[in-house]
Amino acid sequence: MSEHDYPESSLVEHLIELRARLVRAIVGLLAVLLVLLPFSRKIYTWLAEPLISQLPNGQTMIATNPAGAFFAPLKLTFFVALFVAVPWLLYQLWSFVAPGLYAREKRLAVPLLV
Repeated sequence: MSEHDYPESSLVEHLIELRARLVRAIVGLLAVLLVLLPFSRKIYTWLAEPLISQLPNGQTMIATNPAGAFFAPLKLTFFVALFVAVPWLLYQLWSFVAPGLYAREKRLAVPLLV
């Protein structure tokens, strides 16, 4: 195999490929988020349990703003979805970057991704 296995592309082709990869990454993240949203309260309760167990008897956690009690589980679910989707996001990143790398550069980058 040669150093470059892919034909050279124009700037517009690169931008189209970047847009496609970004859309796939966002769609993947949203898919994971939609799967986890019904479980947002359970995820929040599960992760808050160690903190709640350390509170003095009779004390509970409070929301410091009116929407805090609603948005805290949703934000947590988003970050859990982001964590779960990291392999997909890294795959999309690698799929965009890899064609522009030489074989020796790919060999150097693979341990970072594994």
